[in-house]
Amino acid sequence: MHELLELSLRHMQGRLFELSVKKGFASVEFINTFMRSKCAAALDMDFNKLQWLGEAYIMAELIDEAGDKLVPGEQYPKDALFWAGYIYRYWHSHTGECSKDILKQASAERVLLGYPYYHTVAEEIAIKDMKEETARRLARKKRTDVVKGDFTVDLIPALRLR
Repeated sequence: MHELLELSLRHMQGRLFELSVKKGFASVEFINTFMRSKCAAALDMDFNKLQWLGEAYIMAELIDEAGDKLVPGEQYPKDALFWAGYIYRYWHSHTGECSKDILKQASAERVLLGYPYYHTVAEEIAIKDMKEETARRLARKKRTDVVKGDFTVDLIPALRLR
C-alpha cells in the first residue's frame, strides 16, 4: 500500500477513536468492539471503499454493526485515544497482522495505560515492546498452568524443590 494512503488511514483511525469520546462511548469497550469488527477488517484489506469514506462514516457503520456493545462509561483523553487508533493502524500496515490479532497482543487497557511511555518512542519500538511483553506473559502462563486438586501450582518453585 502506498505510504501516503497508510499515513492517511492511521490519522483517520486516530480521529475515529477520538470521535468515540464525542459519542460518549467507554474507551476500552469502544476499542475492543472496533478492533474485532467488520469495519476494522475492511480497513485491514489492501483496498476497501471504507478506507475512503472517513471516520464519521466508519463510526456510523460500526454503530450499525455493534451498537449494543458501544456503551457509555470511562473515557480516556482524546490524545491517548488518537494515539491508540494511530498505533493499531501503524501496527497493521507494518506487520500485516489483522486487527483482531493485534488486539490479542496489545489490549486496549495496555495501550491506553501505556500511552505516557509508548507515545514518546518510535512506533516500531512501542510495537516491539508490546510484542515482547506479550511473549513474556505467555511464557509465564505456560509455566503456571499445572493443576493439582483445586488450585494452580507454579512450576518454577515446584522444579526448585527437586
